[in-house]
Amino acid sequence: MILKSRKRIELLSVAGAMILALVLGLSACQGEPAAKLETVTVGMESTAVNSLIYIAVEQNYFAANGLEVVIKEYPSGLAAVNGMLNNEVDTATAAEFVVVGKALAGHSLRVLASIDKFRHIYLVGRKDRGINKFSDIKMKKIGVPLKTAAEFYLGRFLELRGMTPFPVALINVPPPQAVDALINGDVDAVVTWQPGVKTIEDRLGNGAVKWPVQSGQSAYCAVLGSEGWIKMNPERIKRFLKALARAEDHLVRYPDEARAIVQRRARYNDRDMATIWTEHQLSLSLDQSLILAMEDQARWMIRNKLTDEKNTPDFLDYIYVDALAAVRPGAVNIIR
Repeated sequence: MILKSRKRIELLSVAGAMILALVLGLSACQGEPAAKLETVTVGMESTAVNSLIYIAVEQNYFAANGLEVVIKEYPSGLAAVNGMLNNEVDTATAAEFVVVGKALAGHSLRVLASIDKFRHIYLVGRKDRGINKFSDIKMKKIGVPLKTAAEFYLGRFLELRGMTPFPVALINVPPPQAVDALINGDVDAVVTWQPGVKTIEDRLGNGAVKWPVQSGQSAYCAVLGSEGWIKMNPERIKRFLKALARAEDHLVRYPDEARAIVQRRARYNDRDMATIWTEHQLSLSLDQSLILAMEDQARWMIRNKLTDEKNTPDFLDYIYVDALAAVRPGAVNIIR
């Protein structure tokens, strides 16, 4: 009898504990709200260079790190950085050449990390404008987004082939207008990238001729922040990069799924994606080669009088190492 009573008491205790847990769980769901996500607005161009950001958004890696990331699209990385400097967004992504230009102009911004190394920039010309081989480019009108990496790579491409001073007319053509500018005959050639290159080839057929203009040199897509914003948000930046680190891991483990996310987010078709995906090395990094590239670009800008500055900046002053070193120390290979 005593044993039966004890067993009954034990069963009632277990049942009571379960009921209590259920009540507490319901009150937690209906009572205190989940911690509010902190917002980070990102200005960026809708291209594959921002793949890690797309993956992190799609897989909720930002939310898992307490962030709500709001993307604002811009027509170019330069426009995105201008938006950041005008306080339209918290952070922006752009090629390292934009960092160089802003540094030479005296702006205080920092690279938080590189999220892509890419080689995708082409010079595409029209054969019916007398461009069949590279030497035919002389005295032609070339559409290029001025003060961007595209202008630098075109300039370097011409220099390496002995075309200095540049025997061409450079016309400022923003990236979204490159295809139409060439098809409509406003220019004889354009500097552009995918999917624009494929679109031009489709519309001109055998009437198009192209050359890769990066001369084997990779460009970097950098995540940037203003000096003031970085000082106020060191922990938020770490969480932002943690989400991107998880996105990189997801890309390595599930490449097909990651590719599908990028294709959908950047609005590429199957044909374009097949080419684009091979042009990018998507990973978090801060490499010494990034510093060397920026120094090279600064010297080129100074030599070609694209700036009033006479001396190359110390680009170590334009790199914010702390966050990435804390999140993924093996990704930092900068000599300080």
